[in-house]
Amino acid sequence: MEPLAERLRPRTLDDYIGQEHLVGEGAVLRRMIDSGRIASFILWGPPGVGKTTLAQIIANRLETPFYTLSAVTSGVKDVRDVIERAQSGRFFNSVSPILFIDEIHRFSKSQQDSLLGAVEKGTVTLIGATTENPSFEVIRPLLSRCQLYTLKSLEKDDLLKLLHRAITEDVELKKRNIELHETGALLRYSGGDARKLLNILDLIISAESGNDVVITDKMVEERLQENPLAYDKDGEMHYDIISAFIKSIRGSDPDAALYWMARMIEGGEDPKFIARRVVISAAEDIGLANPNALLLANAAFDAVTKIGWPEGRIPLAEAVVYLARSKKDNSAYVGINKAIELVRQTGNLSVPLHLRNAPTKLMKDLGYSDGYKYPHDYPGHYVEQQYMPDELVPPPTPPKEGSA
Repeated sequence: MEPLAERLRPRTLDDYIGQEHLVGEGAVLRRMIDSGRIASFILWGPPGVGKTTLAQIIANRLETPFYTLSAVTSGVKDVRDVIERAQSGRFFNSVSPILFIDEIHRFSKSQQDSLLGAVEKGTVTLIGATTENPSFEVIRPLLSRCQLYTLKSLEKDDLLKLLHRAITEDVELKKRNIELHETGALLRYSGGDARKLLNILDLIISAESGNDVVITDKMVEERLQENPLAYDKDGEMHYDIISAFIKSIRGSDPDAALYWMARMIEGGEDPKFIARRVVISAAEDIGLANPNALLLANAAFDAVTKIGWPEGRIPLAEAVVYLARSKKDNSAYVGINKAIELVRQTGNLSVPLHLRNAPTKLMKDLGYSDGYKYPHDYPGHYVEQQYMPDELVPPPTPPKEGSA
């Protein structure tokens, strides 16, 4: 018999739970699906929020061939085989076949490269699914050819709706008299993951011999006592613990930082994910107060990559303690955010003529670079000079009355 999560997998958008910002009435992805033509895209979000289901629903809705590959078990040859089959099938279908790749972040660069031609020509419409930040794990040429849609963890109301659907509509569960007396533990252990929620529900009900089942928080906790840490490296707790980890470094508490790091390690977190966050923290939170922090964080990331696990935990822990003990400065973080906001508010302002490059006679005749003062020609390698666009230079302060 299929698992409960598979038996309840939605077949249409009307049955799909959550992600209203993408597939609700009038939402961007819903409009694309309703139009009957979709471009290649990547679905980014935690597990159990409906990435695979959404891809299957789209294929059914468009009535187009649907090929699926898992990045864990597939290689370049598998990708090429699917593309060849898709190419031959295009003669019989005006809509490009859909190639769904689960965990696309696990594909190597060469595997991702093998997709570029087919995506560019429209031989296939690629739908990739990933739990990792695509800007880190998907090569830039492929990312530039795809839209990116972010899926969110399911809300409490979504999960409750799913539980109700399970006990009232599933062919097996509706044969029994099931009462959801308490749902707090079910929701807590699921971490916003629909698949995990249904697996836990199935486990709880299967362990009960009678026809009448009353589910309580105590019952759920007793059944799941084999997993006391309850750390889900891909669920909501993943984000809570990494948040506590970073805030402990920022708050200069090395013991707490090491504790949260240990929680992630024991929970099976990807060491490179932890190392990336350490590099970010070094620049964001320690910054100019101790520039060596960024060097050490990068060295720790390099060590984790080169020597692997578990030995990689040692240089990573060294970097974490160093960052937590360092003086803190976030001026670079605050400064770049303010600069970006200013650019968004003011648009593309012209570069002052004296700052422009003048490699040709025409540019020189137009005044490019005219009046530029070369700082190294001045004492202390500094000279007062305007560097901001004219529109952002504050007007001179008028002299006070009575001043000379």
